[in-house]
Amino acid sequence: MSTLLQTSNRQPRTVLPSGKIRYWLVKQEPSAYSWDTFVKEGKTEWTGVRNFQARNNLRSMCLGDQILFYHSVVHPSVVGVASVIKTAYPDPTAKEGDWSCVDLKPCYPLPHPVTLATIKKDPVLLEVALIKQSRLSVMPVTEIEFLRIVALGGKDF
Repeated sequence: MSTLLQTSNRQPRTVLPSGKIRYWLVKQEPSAYSWDTFVKEGKTEWTGVRNFQARNNLRSMCLGDQILFYHSVVHPSVVGVASVIKTAYPDPTAKEGDWSCVDLKPCYPLPHPVTLATIKKDPVLLEVALIKQSRLSVMPVTEIEFLRIVALGGKDF
């Protein structure tokens, strides 16, 4: 269980009691919202998610969770890492329904984008949700998957 804040009829997590960070991947078409635009703006509301599983993933995000930012469609690849700076709240772009969004800020770009082809070939990433649930726009990744993708992108810790 975690400490909770009331923001709607759902109660998103703000902190895991262990303080452990979790990892996620979010997808966006670069023609709609690119990593470069995200960096220029310095933060964003991650709105417009209209899939129940992806919405529930947004609602599970905690402050400080790490996000792989994935450009989809054209040259599909992970291009950067972001973090959650505000947990789930009602999506202001939703005209109807029970939809949520979170606020993200960019942390750092990957020196080398990690392509979908690279991810599919890597034995460490055989079970990554990006391959198993390719149409989902917000998905969890394990710490091992996150670290492997970041390492493939040329980022050292």
